[in-house]
Amino acid sequence: MSWQEHIIEAHLTVTNKVGHFSYEKSDRYFVWQEDGANDLVAGNIHAEKVVTGTTDLFTKDEFDLWASEIEFAFDNSPFIYWQMNSVQYEENTGFFHYEWRWEVF
Repeated sequence: MSWQEHIIEAHLTVTNKVGHFSYEKSDRYFVWQEDGANDLVAGNIHAEKVVTGTTDLFTKDEFDLWASEIEFAFDNSPFIYWQMNSVQYEENTGFFHYEWRWEVF
């Protein structure tokens, strides 16, 4: 399985309302994007390719269960390391915005 398939699979265990870099706005959706690499290098050889990125949840529900469900999905993948980055309330849109940082290999 590729790194993309591991990330996509984790999101799809929660919902199909997920997009790569963008999603048609609704009251509840995920967006994920890769933003770099953290490869394990031994000498001049890439021992393991690791891709870094983020997942954002936009929701109108203050305590949305999708937040814990995506964390459970990340935890159940032996290929994903993650951490919660932030939770914000966006007054201008009325969305709660959760962000997780992850690394996947």
